[in-house]
Amino acid sequence: MQSIRTTVAIAGGGPAGMMLGLLLARFNIDVTVIEKHADFLRDFRGDTIHPSTLEIIEQLGFIKEFLALPHTKAEKLHAQIGERKITIADFSWLPVKNRFIAFMPQWDFLNFIAGKAGHYENFRLLMGATVTDLVEDGGRVRGLHLETANGPLTVESDLVVGADGRNSAIREKAGLEIQRFGVPTEVLWMRLSKQPGDPVETMGHAGPQQGFVLIDRGDYWQCGYVVRKGVFAEIRSKGLDAFRKQVAQVCPLPQERLLELESWNDVQLLTVRIDRLTQWWKPGVICIGDSAHAMSPIGGVGVNLAIQDAVATANVLVPILTSGRAITDADLAAIEKRRTFPTKATQRLQLMMRSKNRKDQADAKKAKGPPAFVLAIMRFPLLAHLAGRLIGLGFRREKLRH
Repeated sequence: MQSIRTTVAIAGGGPAGMMLGLLLARFNIDVTVIEKHADFLRDFRGDTIHPSTLEIIEQLGFIKEFLALPHTKAEKLHAQIGERKITIADFSWLPVKNRFIAFMPQWDFLNFIAGKAGHYENFRLLMGATVTDLVEDGGRVRGLHLETANGPLTVESDLVVGADGRNSAIREKAGLEIQRFGVPTEVLWMRLSKQPGDPVETMGHAGPQQGFVLIDRGDYWQCGYVVRKGVFAEIRSKGLDAFRKQVAQVCPLPQERLLELESWNDVQLLTVRIDRLTQWWKPGVICIGDSAHAMSPIGGVGVNLAIQDAVATANVLVPILTSGRAITDADLAAIEKRRTFPTKATQRLQLMMRSKNRKDQADAKKAKGPPAFVLAIMRFPLLAHLAGRLIGLGFRREKLRH
């Protein structure tokens, strides 16, 4: 069995893991990022780069190069409620330089961050490496056991960071307890061509019982059809043609465009749930991002919080590791404490945004229609600026301290 030694081992090459790897490597801290896939090419991931993340990239000095990558800008987010179009979130009042969400394929974002981190000799990226277990000694996590194309590999480290998503192997192996909230939903992701005469902006559409999200990806639309948990099996049983007709009721694109869905292989299922760990760490290991708190895709805030977690973690770890001091349980608790309020507040807001706010939920007719927060914005349009701040910057914006 082969083994390597590193200071910080990060499981998961997503936004949180890659950003933390870069931020640590900048200070000559030996860091190893472990990604189970051979590349970053996966469709229908969180592809939103929020204003707060753009500010971090600005701080790092990469913003001009980053925004040269193909992307689309959304200075506002809109929704179509029946015949009425409303602005759900307006970023124009944000106290930052880049007042927009950049829609960019996540693989481009991750490749960019990996490229910048790769300039440092103390940064290592292991692709196609799967975590099989934790290395533990004396009640403390001291590394990871991996399975790679070249056989088993042990990574010894001072700290393990779990950034491996909502189905985290790290939190499972560490036995960290999960709290779940609300009822899971399902999003059916599709890709439809973009053609002249289509809408010119990213927006959501609300139907009687489902929602439809339209994301401008430049040369195509990334579409999300939101349904109740467990409904997809029922939808499939009725056939693809019935599904196209159902989607056409809330999709703003011409109905014939849905003929591009030639088989169920063109429809990807994402189960959406909201959860968080009761404690994010145990001695020698801490989880951040979706590993610590899974979010609804509403507003694309999951990626934003993951990046903010990474920045907060780096702000705590850099002075410790550059001074040569050992990482203590108190240090890990400080990271969790810093990020607990924005996590809880965001999840509470997401649960409120799901709510219909009806007194009698048993009345099917009353349960139809847009959520309460949409109705509030329709009545008080200035709330779109508040929504823009919460979506664009979050409840607690992190800045690089070092």
